[in-house]
Amino acid sequence: MLETGLAVTQKRPAAYNGCVNEATTTWRAHGRAVPRAVPSFVEAAEAHLDDVFAYLLYLTGDRTVAEDLTGETFEKALRTWRRYDPRRASARTWLCQIARSTALDHLRSDARRRRREATYVQQSIGETSEPVFGEGLSPEVEEALRGLSAGEREVIALRIVLDLDGEAAAKLLGISATACSTRLSRALQRLEERVKIDD
Repeated sequence: MLETGLAVTQKRPAAYNGCVNEATTTWRAHGRAVPRAVPSFVEAAEAHLDDVFAYLLYLTGDRTVAEDLTGETFEKALRTWRRYDPRRASARTWLCQIARSTALDHLRSDARRRRREATYVQQSIGETSEPVFGEGLSPEVEEALRGLSAGEREVIALRIVLDLDGEAAAKLLGISATACSTRLSRALQRLEERVKIDD
């Protein structure tokens, strides 16, 4: 007892029970525990979708790539949501960390792809002007295919020429099935636009 007549007791914080993502967590405020609700994944996704997209757009400088990476980010986040700990970071920070990792993986992959393309172009210079993409294609389609990026031609080759399903093509490309479908749609749209331009 202190001289003022007040008893001083020392409270211990609640022991960690091993469960990271409970319905509520607590923090100490003026000596007592105050419950704080952990947002559901849907709540966190709705609240921070625009933030994650803006971050990725700034990081990549490309709206299309940012959209693809945002989708991949939220797929990864959904798979790992049970490991989210609000005591370590806010949902926004946690999602941006996943977005950064996803973007860096993409940028590394893109750099490797560009090096492979440059090597291929250097090796193929001087070859004959036979149809590059196969027999039976019109010169307009050949020219339009040449105008597409290697990534666009790759997804067309996997999905249309080789007739792989979305999951198999996505696995080969190292992206999600959703991103693969989106990439194919955009590639076919650009191909159609280029064929119309050449006409």
